[in-house]
Amino acid sequence: MTAKIKVVVNGFEEEVPSDASISFLIKYFSELDPHLIVELNGRFVYPNRYSSTIVKENDRVEFINPNLGG
Repeated sequence: MTAKIKVVVNGFEEEVPSDASISFLIKYFSELDPHLIVELNGRFVYPNRYSSTIVKENDRVEFINPNLGG
């Protein structure tokens, strides 16, 4: 069983596996927008780093969907 850590995702505290990558979180939270922008602790994460970027306890992740609005 994988240990859980607490992270903040879009302003809400969530428990996720301790080895969760940004790629995992995108799937876990069903972020399906192909133009998704991801910030980790206020810094932009390049899409080619999603698989290798592992979140840590108390990290802040923001999923930004630029296609919202009208």
